[in-house]
Amino acid sequence: MDAYLKRFSSVQDFLGAKMLDIAGINSGKMSEVLYLVEKETIIDSRDRWIGLREVRNELEHDYPDNLEAALQDLKFCINSFASLESYYVNSLNFAQKYIHALRK
Repeated sequence: MDAYLKRFSSVQDFLGAKMLDIAGINSGKMSEVLYLVEKETIIDSRDRWIGLREVRNELEHDYPDNLEAALQDLKFCINSFASLESYYVNSLNFAQKYIHALRK
């Protein structure tokens, strides 16, 4: 369970960093970054991304002694897998557009 929760956090961190690198976005305000990433359809919703980020932050700094809370976190992560996977695929597709444009 701990390994899955840690990997959820790692994937969310990785995708966030890679989306910015791929897009060449150098904005200081996260709201602007999320607007651009959503506009490029890498993510489906800024609110959804922020929700995933909040859970990631909770997981990173939470050491639940309560089994029920740990199971709820795990359930959320499992239910969010499809969203993270789509963001990953969207990031790859977005990167391919830029790679093809650079080759032309």
